[in-house]
Amino acid sequence: MSLPTIEELASQLEAVSGAAEVSPDAPLQHIADVDSLDLMEWLYGFQNQYPHIPADESLFADLDDTTTLRDVYAKIVELVPAQA
Repeated sequence: MSLPTIEELASQLEAVSGAAEVSPDAPLQHIADVDSLDLMEWLYGFQNQYPHIPADESLFADLDDTTTLRDVYAKIVELVPAQA
């Protein structure tokens, strides 16, 4: 199974949060309508859709006011198991 694009993840977060737009490079804590519950709901959906990627709450462990979806995406890419 392939890895979603960062644009797909942004669209999923928009759908979960109701935010008008989630830019991959906007700090998550500064996006209107996105809060920590939205991030957890998005993560739950991600885990169900991509069970082969061991993503968990640690993706947001060091979340600060500069953390972007692109930063989270980079962590997800690092978690993807190598193809055999």
